[in-house]
Amino acid sequence: MKLSLIICMFFIQLFFAQDWKSSSTNLSGKEFPRINAKNEVEFKIYFPDAKSVVLDGGDGMKNVKSVSEKDNNGFWTITTSPVEIGFHYYWLNVDGKRTNDPNTQLYFGYGQPTSGIEIPSGEDFFLRKNIRHGKILNDSLYSNITKNVRNFKVYLPPNYEKGKFPVLYLYHGTGEDITGWERQGYIENILDNLFAAKKAREMIVIMDYGVALTPELERMPDNYPRTVLSSKKLDKWLVSELMPYIEKHYKTNGNNAVAGLSRGSYQAMLIGVNHPEKFSAIGAFSPVIYEGTQAEPYKELPIQNLLKSEKKPFFFIGIGEKEGNLFEEFNNTLTAFLKSNDYPFVQYRSPGTYHEWLTWRRCLYQFAQKIFKK
Repeated sequence: MKLSLIICMFFIQLFFAQDWKSSSTNLSGKEFPRINAKNEVEFKIYFPDAKSVVLDGGDGMKNVKSVSEKDNNGFWTITTSPVEIGFHYYWLNVDGKRTNDPNTQLYFGYGQPTSGIEIPSGEDFFLRKNIRHGKILNDSLYSNITKNVRNFKVYLPPNYEKGKFPVLYLYHGTGEDITGWERQGYIENILDNLFAAKKAREMIVIMDYGVALTPELERMPDNYPRTVLSSKKLDKWLVSELMPYIEKHYKTNGNNAVAGLSRGSYQAMLIGVNHPEKFSAIGAFSPVIYEGTQAEPYKELPIQNLLKSEKKPFFFIGIGEKEGNLFEEFNNTLTAFLKSNDYPFVQYRSPGTYHEWLTWRRCLYQFAQKIFKK
C-alpha cells in the first residue's frame, strides 16, 4: 500500500511538471510556444532548410538558456530554462538572420513587428472582465512643428458621455509606437478595472507618438542628441498643438497629467518640468535621463523648475526590481535630487520584473490611482 502511494504521487508530480499550456500571445489554433508550471517554454517551428535556429530576445530573455533540436520532418524544438514573469519580446536567429516566430502574434517593438510571449504572473488587474468598458479611438492632426500628420490614440472612459474628464498624456518607449499601450500594455483593461472598482477617477488618455522630427531631421544619426532634439519638439507639439486640439474636440475639464516609460519617461519629465503649471502629475516609469554628465546630470532636463513652481506637480517614479544598473542609476539620481530638495514624490518598485511591459502595466496601475484626486 505504501509503495503504491509513493508510485502514485511520483506520477502525479511528473504529470503536473509537464503540464504545458499554450501562450496567451499565440495565434489562434497554435499550440506553440507553450509554458509549463516551472515557466519553462517550448517552441516548435518549421524551418526545414535551416542549419541553426537560436532563440534571442529583449531584456527579460537575456539570461534565458535554451537548447534547439531539429527532427526528421524539418521542425525545430527549442526548450528554455525558466523564464521570468512578464511580457517579453523575442525572435529567432535562423542561420544568423533575425526571424519572427510564425506561431505568435506580432507587436511593434525594437523598431519593427516582433514576436512576444507572456509569462503569467497570476495577476488579473490587466485582464478583461465582465464590467463596463471604455473605448480606444484613432485620431490624427497635422503638425506645423514636424510638418506631417501625427497619429495618436484616445482612450475614452466608460462614462464619457456623462461629464468632463481630466487628461493623461502617455508615451511609449524606444522602438515602439502608439499601439504599445493598447496591445502590450492592456491600458483599456487596466483602467476599466480600476474605474469599476472605484479605485481611480475616470480619465481620458492620449497615447501620443514619441518621435517629433521634421523629414530633414529624420536623417540625423539615431543617437542621444537626436532623441533630446526630438523630445524638445515633442514638448512644443504637445503644448501648442495637441493639447489645444484635445481640449477643443474632447470633453476635458482642464486637469492634465503626463507620463511615459523608458524614453517616454524622459519625455514626460521634460514636458512636465517645462510646464509645471499645466500638469498636476508627472509619471516616470523606468526613468531615463539623456545627455547628463556627472557635473550636470540634468543638463537637458530642467528639473529645478519644479522647485520654483507654485503648483508642485505630483511626481511618481516606478521601476522593475530586476532592471539593469543603468536604470537603477537614473532612478537613484532622480530620487536623490527630490529627497535633497524636500520635493514630495512616490517611489514604486515592481516585484520580480525587468525592463518590460509587466513593469509598466503595474506602474500605470499604481499611478492612475494617485492622480486627479482634486
